[in-house]
Amino acid sequence: MIRQVLLVDDDRDVREALTQTLELAHLDPVVAGSFVEAKDHLRTDFPGVVITDIRMPGRDGFYLLDHVRNLDPELPVILLTGEADIPIAVRAMSAGAYDFLEKPCAPQNLVAVLDRALKARALVLENRRLKKELQKGDAASRMLFGQSQLAEELRSQARAVARAGTDALIVGEPGSGTSKIAEVIHLLSPMASRPFIKRAAASLAAADMKAAFADVMDGTLYIDEITALDPAVQLLLLDILEDRGAARVLAGSTRDIQAVVDAGRLSAELFYRLDLMRVRVPPLRERPEDIPVLFRHYVAQACEQANLMQPPITADLTARLIAQDWPGNARALMNVAMRFALGLDETETQPGLGLAAQMVQVERSFLIAALQRHKGRATDVARDLQLPRKTFYDKLKKHGLRPEDYRN
Repeated sequence: MIRQVLLVDDDRDVREALTQTLELAHLDPVVAGSFVEAKDHLRTDFPGVVITDIRMPGRDGFYLLDHVRNLDPELPVILLTGEADIPIAVRAMSAGAYDFLEKPCAPQNLVAVLDRALKARALVLENRRLKKELQKGDAASRMLFGQSQLAEELRSQARAVARAGTDALIVGEPGSGTSKIAEVIHLLSPMASRPFIKRAAASLAAADMKAAFADVMDGTLYIDEITALDPAVQLLLLDILEDRGAARVLAGSTRDIQAVVDAGRLSAELFYRLDLMRVRVPPLRERPEDIPVLFRHYVAQACEQANLMQPPITADLTARLIAQDWPGNARALMNVAMRFALGLDETETQPGLGLAAQMVQVERSFLIAALQRHKGRATDVARDLQLPRKTFYDKLKKHGLRPEDYRN
């Protein structure tokens, strides 16, 4: 959490007293005795809030407030005055001040106001960071969130498939977002300006399949859950793929597609025709470090759509989110984030699970993710997690994990 407070007051004794109050509250005061001195510390991404006296020689607190509002309207400014003057308070709030306090104010009241202001500022800065991430880079960077190695590999796979221009399979567990990967591949490809059409395989009759290819022309057709395609339509799709022109087909599945082929429910010829390239969407349980990133993104998205202020996302909440397996993957996490943003439901975390138990689950999740990342190479995993070898093996034993189970 950000802790910086720009404190502006021309009275040296007051500055020193307030500085001591801020430091005792574990905040980081930056002290200035005038507007001229204060403005040099201010910028649009200032990681903190401003607290200023109103009555100062020369340019007063209202002048500083106007300056901050012009620089960054979302930077909280708290005004202080030594006079219990209602008109001044009204003017302060109407001018855009975050709050108004009368000197001398009780330390607990000052710290409480600052705490709220700092949380509001942190949410603003985080939202801006997320928007910048969306605006920079290619479609993979803008649309596929995550900081794990698996997330980076997923972005790389999407880029590679887009460059290849071939048909491809996208596989993942339910809720993992296979259709979103297909859209990203389309946007990364030379076909980005052409149609992108999604169709559910279960609802595609022969006429629908022909119509879909007519509509997509030289764009990209995504067929969701290809294993549900009717056998007769599978044969038709094979014929179309042999003589379709420039249209590209991406097919998705959340099932064990090889098992479906082995059972005879999906044409082996169609499977191998589509499986020229394959993208696997890793489930959230394999990349727990991505859960907080995705949750913050979904909360920010929901709050923006509903025009709501973002609620604080605490470390305890983050730990509880990471501790879950998320069988519904990104879709389930998005649903929880939306309810959290709307204040309808904090989280779908496990009831009655204490913090110690949650942290045990978090530790196990990170161990599994690292084992998968390094394909069970114990030395590499221990180095990645910065654990002494004995400590690492003790933790494996504690969680019932074996490196050899992750080698392939």
